[in-house]
Amino acid sequence: MGSSIKKKFKTRSGDTVKLANLLDEGLQKSLQKLKEKKRDEVLTPEELKAAQEAVAYGCIKYADLSHNRVHDYVFSFDRMLDDRGNSAVYLLYSLVRIRSIAFKIFQEILINVIEELSLHTLCDYLYELSVTFSEFYDNCYIISKESGEIKDVNMSRLLLCEATASIMTTGFHILGLKPVAKM
Repeated sequence: MGSSIKKKFKTRSGDTVKLANLLDEGLQKSLQKLKEKKRDEVLTPEELKAAQEAVAYGCIKYADLSHNRVHDYVFSFDRMLDDRGNSAVYLLYSLVRIRSIAFKIFQEILINVIEELSLHTLCDYLYELSVTFSEFYDNCYIISKESGEIKDVNMSRLLLCEATASIMTTGFHILGLKPVAKM
């Protein structure tokens, strides 16, 4: 096991890659990938730089962390920057897409609240969200226990809980309500 800690990044040719060179190349290739997807046309320079760094550093970290640490692997930027496979890029795009959907829906409600000065719209939305979540909670297990011990966790349902909590917390903040951890 001690020798596995000393394993180095290697290219297909077997050459060892220095970290500084790896990071520089990651920045170049991630910017190239973003430009291929025409993200430079819709992002501000600051957003593009943030995306470039997130993709570059994220893909390198994820490529390293997603492999069994005791096995060698061939380091490939093409594979790491693939937005269709098990890569940081795929995960980053997924999160952006998810946040975009939730933001658009919540944004419409907030625009209505601001334009019409109708905080009751937000109150109605949070109430409907709470009722819908309660029905979900009553009908779908999230965590199942057996003899007081956790037996199974449905991760997708747990993520829905977290997303709902995030939206409600934002709504509470806008309304001036202070959420508490226990009640």
